Amino acid sequence: MSSATGATRQEKDSIGLKDIPAHVYYGVQTARAVENYPISGMRAHPTLIRAFGLIKKAAALANKELKLVDDKRADAIVAAATEVADGKWNNEFVVDVFQAGAGVSFHMNSNEVIANRATEIMGGKLGEYLVHPNDHVNYGQSTNDVFPTGMRLGALLELEKLYPALDGLASACEKKAKEFDKVMKSGRTHMQDAVPIRLGQEFAAYGLAMRKAIASIKHASDGLRELGLGGSAVGTGINTHPDYREKAIAQLSGLSGQKLSAAADMRWAMQSNAAMAEVSSSLRNLALEIIRISNDVRLMSSGPNTGFAEINLPSLQPGSSIMPGKINPVMPELAAMVSFQVVGNDTAVAMAVQGGQLELNVMMPTMSYSVMQSITILTNMINVFTDRCISGITANENRCDFYAQSTVSLATALNPYIGYAKAADIVKESVATGRSIIDIARDKKLLSEKEIEEILDPVRMTEPQYPLDAAKDRDKKTK
Repeated sequence: MSSATGATRQEKDSIGLKDIPAHVYYGVQTARAVENYPISGMRAHPTLIRAFGLIKKAAALANKELKLVDDKRADAIVAAATEVADGKWNNEFVVDVFQAGAGVSFHMNSNEVIANRATEIMGGKLGEYLVHPNDHVNYGQSTNDVFPTGMRLGALLELEKLYPALDGLASACEKKAKEFDKVMKSGRTHMQDAVPIRLGQEFAAYGLAMRKAIASIKHASDGLRELGLGGSAVGTGINTHPDYREKAIAQLSGLSGQKLSAAADMRWAMQSNAAMAEVSSSLRNLALEIIRISNDVRLMSSGPNTGFAEINLPSLQPGSSIMPGKINPVMPELAAMVSFQVVGNDTAVAMAVQGGQLELNVMMPTMSYSVMQSITILTNMINVFTDRCISGITANENRCDFYAQSTVSLATALNPYIGYAKAADIVKESVATGRSIIDIARDKKLLSEKEIEEILDPVRMTEPQYPLDAAKDRDKKTK
């Protein structure tokens, strides 16, 4: 059959007959979904497609072993599903990410592509369905147990790309911590002068924040490993062999390289998607930390003449269409914007997770899309933020030292020598005159040169110390 737009083939579902392009591997139900959901133009995440390919392969292997699908068809399904998992047919997954609840359309897109490819492998033609999408590819399965399984597995697989990126960022911060260990600068609290701190100490704290984020995400992701595969329509396992569930999950664990297990209660696994909320919230928390760090980096690099200018960022591109020579902190800006999107995605996931009713939460497509997008954009952003920003940061040591000597909170180091009240008076005079704390204390004969040297000792100012003899002498004088 042909039409004005090219060759077509006719397929039938429970609604009726429909013409679809002759060359496509998807079928009638996918074609209807494409017409029904022209929403975003965005299609399924490649890793979600990979997860579904692995699930269909695992199911076919289990069904073959249990003699539920004949060997020839099962082998063809395994071969076709392997190609799907390898990304060969990604362009055949054409359903919009925003679609009918539960992900039925995406699931049938998977079943139809695998069925048509398996039919082709067996010597048939597209649309002939020697291997049927429902009767063979989907044997013993339902969207209601397959989609939550694919959603969880896809997130686990995508997270494997995030961990090395985060480790790289943590390592880069730790490297800068050592490089900047002796660079003194002014600390700031409430955006006001605070006691001195070493630039390296700030970067060491950033590195630890990333290490803790990795641990948090890994802990949260453990909940994704409990699967309800085999639960069928409502978690009761209807139309499944008693041994199918165990065998299918064992196959899937081996194929994916992920430690997966059967959920203690299949009904719970179908009703609750709290595991997705936990992972999403851990990604949100990572995003919040990155926003905070990107804000710090932008502040410390502000200038070059009218800002803090304590650190220098790599110059990556011109920053203005009108101001010559202007260079902007593009990577920290990017890091913040990506992180904002992740925070927004988490809100969508939270709303979807609470949106289930009775035996099924049908809001899974938006959960899956939001979580996987968050993982992907965080991974890509962190890689470039590390390589093109953090790793190339240099310290403006003279500027840092100037601030370390200029901060009025340097008076805090005087407390053990002259007491809080006298130190406060010196701060007031410093603010009023612009003179340094040390100069005023020296002029007032409140400190010896030896004591000044002790006060300005970087280690003493930035690490816990035993009480000074000077403090004991001060207390004796005031009694």
